[in-house]
Amino acid sequence: MSDLKDGSQPHNEYLDVTYGQKAFTEYPFVMTAHLWEKCGLRPGTKLLDLGCGRGEFLKGFMAKGASGYGFDQSDLAKQQCPEADIRVGDLEAALPYEDNYFDVIYSKSVVEHFYYPEKILAEAHRILKPGGTIITMTPDWKYNVIDFHSDFTHRTAFTIKAIEDIHKITGFKNVAGDRFIQLPVYWKHPWTGALIWLARNFTPDFMKPKNKFIRFSKEVMLICTATK
Repeated sequence: MSDLKDGSQPHNEYLDVTYGQKAFTEYPFVMTAHLWEKCGLRPGTKLLDLGCGRGEFLKGFMAKGASGYGFDQSDLAKQQCPEADIRVGDLEAALPYEDNYFDVIYSKSVVEHFYYPEKILAEAHRILKPGGTIITMTPDWKYNVIDFHSDFTHRTAFTIKAIEDIHKITGFKNVAGDRFIQLPVYWKHPWTGALIWLARNFTPDFMKPKNKFIRFSKEVMLICTATK
């Protein structure tokens, strides 16, 4: 992950290698719509996607009516979200925003890439408005012990307790951590949890690339919401 401290060009290689030419799907729109309702967000919300990557989740939030901002060490989100305010820089440095600026700060699969993610969350706390909401998503170490290090840039693993504690330590209130199953069918029909449990525990890992239901039954995320 480039820190851009030497004035070099935005670091796009990580996303190029990780995603390659993978096509954008409807999933980011479905997931952000789910989070929009789950977290009670409203049109006009000033939302920062911190570590926005290619910008597909930011675009999903904007489709629901958010005023979109993105920050990343890559500039690829500018292609997907030309209408958003996208800035490029070092995620571990002071962020280029005023205090108490955003209504919502969202990040997915970001904090695990850093040795000191508390620096990122401390900055997020600074730029979030009082009463604002932070939504942090990261792989659940319990269910990603092996796959976690398939990405060589992963640095810090989280459990529910760890993701809650780091938010509390950096000043957030009303902290609530939980597991997040990345399957829309589960959000609509919780009874499918039994099938997901069976897929997670009784199907071999080699089937993951071939079947999304099996893959996302096994690759459980954490979600932590909190307020300032």
